[in-house]
Amino acid sequence: MITLSNIAIQFGKRVLYKDVNIKFTRGNIYGVIGANGAGKSTLLKAISGELEPNKGTIELGTGERLSVLEQDHFKYDSFNVMDTVLMGHSKLWDNMKEREALYAKEEMSEEDGNRAADLELKFAEMNGWEAESEAAQLLQHLGINEDLHTKEMAQLSNNEKVRVMLAKALFGKPENLLLDEPTNDLDLDTVEWLEDYLADIDDNQTVLVVSHDRHFLDTVSTQTIDIDFGKVTVFAGNYSFWYESSQLALRQAQNQKLKAEEKKKQLEEFIRRFSANVAKSKQTTSRKKMLERLNVEEIRPSSRKYPGIIFQMEREPGNQILQVNDLKAVEPDGTVLFDHVDLNIEKGQKVVFISHNPKAMTAFFEIINGNRTPDAGQYNWGVTITTAYLPLDNTEYFSSELNLVDWLSQYGPGNEVVMKGYLGRMLFRQEEVEKQVKILSGGEKMRCMIARMQLQNANCLILDTPTNHLDLESIQAFNNNLISFKGNILFSSHDHAFIDSIANRVIELTPKGTIDKLMPYDEYIHDDKLKEKRNAMYQ
Repeated sequence: MITLSNIAIQFGKRVLYKDVNIKFTRGNIYGVIGANGAGKSTLLKAISGELEPNKGTIELGTGERLSVLEQDHFKYDSFNVMDTVLMGHSKLWDNMKEREALYAKEEMSEEDGNRAADLELKFAEMNGWEAESEAAQLLQHLGINEDLHTKEMAQLSNNEKVRVMLAKALFGKPENLLLDEPTNDLDLDTVEWLEDYLADIDDNQTVLVVSHDRHFLDTVSTQTIDIDFGKVTVFAGNYSFWYESSQLALRQAQNQKLKAEEKKKQLEEFIRRFSANVAKSKQTTSRKKMLERLNVEEIRPSSRKYPGIIFQMEREPGNQILQVNDLKAVEPDGTVLFDHVDLNIEKGQKVVFISHNPKAMTAFFEIINGNRTPDAGQYNWGVTITTAYLPLDNTEYFSSELNLVDWLSQYGPGNEVVMKGYLGRMLFRQEEVEKQVKILSGGEKMRCMIARMQLQNANCLILDTPTNHLDLESIQAFNNNLISFKGNILFSSHDHAFIDSIANRVIELTPKGTIDKLMPYDEYIHDDKLKEKRNAMYQ
């Protein structure tokens, strides 16, 4: 349990929030949302003690432990993987180290013996004898195989370190858990395992999660913490409930003719429908009860701004989109990314490409865009097809001294006013369009790349992990437009909701060929027969 009393946080003259009074109760998972810069990570840092609020107090339940998903991936480089995870339970770790020091003595005094006996009792109470086994299981579930458990952290890749740090945060089932972007760098299977793990939290645990993964938030959250209008507010329900209800409230606010009684009736009906659907989710009982108790007065428009992303086709595509025959890609070290890829993309298809190795999708997209030579096979685009490509690595596009307007002007017709219009729709303010592109953040670069794609008016979009670096508002707007786009889309993504709402075909690239199914993504990943086939393709 975490209690915030009269919390205020500001940086200089900028007030993030004030008068925050919230009690985060046991048995709940709170999804923390807010626009970029609203103070989501700051709230978690204040609770963890990393940052001191300007005013107010933060208290945990008596004797409770707090665990945090740390972001410094080099902090534990001198420790091995197993020890790093065990350090997640600091009291247990201190006990283990003190016991080791006592038992290493050649002779123990009577005082040492008494202390050792006391430590042994506490060690057993903290489940110390099962600690390494529990840590090993967490690591295994997160994709860190046993042969890595004794290696030093410095020897691991960044992706592996992320997983170890997550295991460290989860270890020992802390009463209070703070997770800032826990799905970053995780593959879809591991994210699903984490969803299941959090769905079964103990009744004495309290969890706060910041994430840009909407499916993850929807699956695990029992309540939503919205940071908006300089306030921190608790809402019943998950992200989708918050988004759809705030959009409904916005439409109502814009409709001047709608009477108060009609607004209330609409909102009550919305809550009833959403509450009925909740019965299918993992967090059923508590979320359903909270929705049923929700007062319609709590639902109001958000101050969030959503970018205007509109892809239009200059030319209607013909029936021949893309033909691929016996395509193969091999890494310089000899790793086969995929082989024997035969496929025919048909009109109107929106295809998600997946693989155990994310390099496989990037290699495939680079090949069909003419940027990489295949190790075998060939591909042919239909004569009516025009493509717009969003690569995984956009570094080469932003090495110039150009400002945003001049940079965008390279990629399509139109004068300065037209270019500023495109940039404005992507939420760049008037003073920002004069910035040099080389100093942009990752999210700003991605918004520029999306503006560039819109200028091309292509009938086939190729998107390599398009939600990287985007905030929730940009992801939602991007997602909504791709659903209604009339052309073809070939894409990869780590965002479950993005894939499931867009794709009508799934193609898995493996070293032994492809698995190609015309079915929803959710059905594909949960089909037992397909799971066996998929595993066999990687062995």
